[in-house]
Amino acid sequence: MPYRADGCLLSGLLRRALSMACVAAGVFAAAPVAATAPSTTPDYQSIIRTSQAAIGRPLADIPMRDSNGKAVRFSDFKGRPLLISLVYTGCFQACPVATQFLAEAVQVARKALGEDKFQVVSVGFNQPFDTPEAMAAFKRQNRIYLPGWHFLSPDPAQVDALTDNLGFVYEATPKGFDHVTQVTIVDADGVIYRQVYGENFDMPMLVQPLKELLSGQASREFTLENVWDKVILYCTVYDPFTGGYRVNYGLFFEIFAGLTTLGAIGWVVMREWRRSTRA
Repeated sequence: MPYRADGCLLSGLLRRALSMACVAAGVFAAAPVAATAPSTTPDYQSIIRTSQAAIGRPLADIPMRDSNGKAVRFSDFKGRPLLISLVYTGCFQACPVATQFLAEAVQVARKALGEDKFQVVSVGFNQPFDTPEAMAAFKRQNRIYLPGWHFLSPDPAQVDALTDNLGFVYEATPKGFDHVTQVTIVDADGVIYRQVYGENFDMPMLVQPLKELLSGQASREFTLENVWDKVILYCTVYDPFTGGYRVNYGLFFEIFAGLTTLGAIGWVVMREWRRSTRA
């Protein structure tokens, strides 16, 4: 099995799904973990099965505190899609890299879908060390200043319930934690919708599920605003040359032409029907 130079295990198609959060022994002494256990080769298929099994599961309403010490629960974020990323603050490689890339992806998604269409939380799973103060420091160190992004510290007694609920697999090692790197996408009703894996990923892997959720929300109530939102979402397409999203105005004309054609057909059918009833 191949290894990276940093000691993080890789395996075929799952190399981006699993990220070994490794720290140097000297640094680790200053960044304790809750427990240690002998490291073993991960069962990649089992890890992905566990993660995927969380899809369709309602979020457990775990008590947490934000980086200011304020009490918060997942239910406080209902009403809009939510992205959840689990990290630990003693990590000096995988978690910062994944968090910084997620920040780039969030900015791309918000530019495409709207600034306030979804929220983001990073949750520290290494308790009792990932305190609100530690999460605030992690936020500063990674220069995350985007609105609607919260750094949370769960109740230490609820960490297992949290990770089990999200399908998040991790293992304590002498150097930190080995853990799957995933972003969990949750719908506006608090139900897990999709898992996105890797320290980095193709933008559509994150944006497309968000588009689907927002389009579904726009369909719930028939208003002109919701119809317009749905049209904009439909016409927002990924541009692989720029790595971002743009509105394809050609689709507007296709939609208009289609509606015009349907309207003309309907008018002809109605006219012939009226003629036949008069006869």
